[in-house]
Amino acid sequence: MEWLAGQAFYYFLDSYLGYNQIIVNLEDQEKTAFTCPYGVFAYSQMPFGPCNALATFQRCMLAIFADLVEKSIKVFMDDHSIFGPSFDSCLENLDVVLKRCTDTNLMLNLEKCHFMVKEGIVLV
Repeated sequence: MEWLAGQAFYYFLDSYLGYNQIIVNLEDQEKTAFTCPYGVFAYSQMPFGPCNALATFQRCMLAIFADLVEKSIKVFMDDHSIFGPSFDSCLENLDVVLKRCTDTNLMLNLEKCHFMVKEGIVLV
């Protein structure tokens, strides 16, 4: 956590709906099937409940931001902490992260995002 402390500026981003953004492969959707009085249904996106849903989402986030982790971003589940030693470097880091989010269709919850702040709460 030392690399997060003492930075000049931070951005705190929150992924919208977390692991519900992960698409379940078509051939695996039957494994998520459940029945009710109205029929049989299966999830097309990762549902709440599977024991590996959180680990799968964390693995996806680390894969998306692998080259940036500990250099300009900290990722914990659906919370992304972007940092930089100066205003310009922090802005450049945000640009890279937002482009990566766009390229991978990762949606952010703008109501929970905080931009260009000097301090904040970080989950570990």
